[in-house]
Amino acid sequence: MMSSDATDNYKGVYENRLGFGGRPALILIDFVQAYFEPGCDLYADVDDALAAAIRVRNAARAARVPVIYTNVVYHQHALNGGRFYQKAKPLRHFLAGSPLGAWPAGLDVRDDELVVSKQYPSAFFGTSLASTLTSWGIDTLIITGLTTSGCVRASCVDACSHGFIPVVVREACGDRHQGPHEANLFDMNAKYADVVSEQDALAYIAGLAK
Repeated sequence: MMSSDATDNYKGVYENRLGFGGRPALILIDFVQAYFEPGCDLYADVDDALAAAIRVRNAARAARVPVIYTNVVYHQHALNGGRFYQKAKPLRHFLAGSPLGAWPAGLDVRDDELVVSKQYPSAFFGTSLASTLTSWGIDTLIITGLTTSGCVRASCVDACSHGFIPVVVREACGDRHQGPHEANLFDMNAKYADVVSEQDALAYIAGLAK
């Protein structure tokens, strides 16, 4: 008889760990102003997730781990929005030139760091990200970003599908509600990725710098 407790139910079935690889890159998914603007319907109260992602990012810079950022940008008339834009009305905030699509205060993006602009949830779909990571010799993608149940999850699944080791940093991901946030962390950790603490991610990155 199956247990009604999720952890017990999955134990021994979906609890395998991939471990860290040897050549990581770090991605910060969709940390843009819309999620930090109280008057915006995308506001998610995720300052703590951004702070954690910046700490991981700073460690990656120090260890010379490649850093990648994503944002969502649509043609001014949403000509490239497709069904995702039709379904999710808040995406109207990401038309080209919108201030809500800008980087939030405290997130500096250097000119030697890659920005991938996308139109769909996954950082891989319709972009050159997989080819770029492969050309860099990357085997592990450290994932941070917004939102856990949306673009983080989609990017995690696609990272796994493209043959990269997905490592999701728990504290550096955020969502508008704790329920979807925790459920998706649980599911990613069960099936596609290793969900790790910020402390573990920082220790891994620090080890690369030695």
